[in-house]
Amino acid sequence: MISSNSTAFLTDMYELTMVDAALKAGTAHRKTVFELFGRRLPATRRFGVVAGTGRFLEALQRFHFSSEQLRWLSDKKIVSAPTIKYLENFEFKGDISGYAEGECYFAGSPILTVKGTFAETVLIETLALSILNHDCAVASAASRMTIAAHGRPCLDMGARRTHERAAVSAARSAVIGGFVGTSDLEAGIRYDIPTIGTSAHAFTLLHDSEADAFRVQVDALGTSTTLLVDTYDISEGVARAVQIARKAGGELGAVRLDSGDLVAQAFKVRGQLDALGATGTKITVTSDLDEYAIAALGAAPVDSYGVGTRLVTGSGVPTAALVYKMVEREDTNGNWIDVAKKSASKSTVGGEKYAGRVLGESGYALEELLVVNCSAAEAKEVLAAHNARPLQISYVSNGVIDPKFVGAEIVQTAAAHHVKARNELPYQAWRLSEGDAAVPTRYLDMQQQSK
Repeated sequence: MISSNSTAFLTDMYELTMVDAALKAGTAHRKTVFELFGRRLPATRRFGVVAGTGRFLEALQRFHFSSEQLRWLSDKKIVSAPTIKYLENFEFKGDISGYAEGECYFAGSPILTVKGTFAETVLIETLALSILNHDCAVASAASRMTIAAHGRPCLDMGARRTHERAAVSAARSAVIGGFVGTSDLEAGIRYDIPTIGTSAHAFTLLHDSEADAFRVQVDALGTSTTLLVDTYDISEGVARAVQIARKAGGELGAVRLDSGDLVAQAFKVRGQLDALGATGTKITVTSDLDEYAIAALGAAPVDSYGVGTRLVTGSGVPTAALVYKMVEREDTNGNWIDVAKKSASKSTVGGEKYAGRVLGESGYALEELLVVNCSAAEAKEVLAAHNARPLQISYVSNGVIDPKFVGAEIVQTAAAHHVKARNELPYQAWRLSEGDAAVPTRYLDMQQQSK
């Protein structure tokens, strides 16, 4: 069994076989430009949310081949000896730019632009896609849920509904999309996310009575705790919870509802709490929530939402369907040429894209403008002339990763950026129904403009 901290094997085999063949052909060191983007948004998404870039950069730092991995590649005859030699000291030495985490994206948006030799740019393809396809899907779902919540806190409780490592990544992405806490302790310590949780039904069932369970929890966690009141009869549970907290010297923090008609139960419990004088006791609801269920609870007296399965699985869109395609390369003479797929339904637009979001006089976005076939300096002028906010930032320069985009701190920065980016979108972006993207994408080819 090969055990390694390396991320180099988190990839598809054909990345290596392509490099092997390209090294033999003498084309592996040709300069190339790849872009990571979505051809279109899913029908239920009016915008996507960028998440996972920081995780990708952290993984890129560990993208090197261990001696055990190289031996395995050799023993399995997956690549030839010269390729093994090339991989021995492999480090990505190219450049990477892209959208900020928390930014909204649309069809064609160059979320990442990767420049370097063919060998180094193609080797990291699967790593980039696997991370961003998952994280963007979760962040996009989280954003829709927080829109539906209208300012009420949303909390991640999905760790038990997905792969144990995916749960950590999902919690990070959820915070970028607007969630304020997670039940997952690994996510809490790794990304400095507030952690939440008190007890489950099993804790109540463990004790001889519901009252005993409530007393033990209040004694251990204080009266500000949240008591789960629907193991047996909800009305009786609420009355017991309030009484036990008062006997302990305080007002109960919150009650949690996890079953039944949540809308009806929320109104009934709020009325009961108020009648008991527990006007400060809050109500949190769980139980298979998604953005539609949260929206349905909008008029109910609910204070917060705990979301599990639907969050960590992208709420019906488990992958962002992002692709990673070459858009430019050097030819045999060292000249840069645009390249693109022409396949039906899978065609791409050649040439490196410079992205900006065009803003109207009211400050709301009008379109996603992608400028092609010009220099970076020319693109900057074009975007400014169209009142377009530039969307790309530099992450990696000559293989050196900018440290301010990795680590725990970037998560809250990304969350704050998402609030600003989402508020910039027109009203239709906030609708939960199927429909067109919030803003259209327009390509501006500067070579065609000059003709």
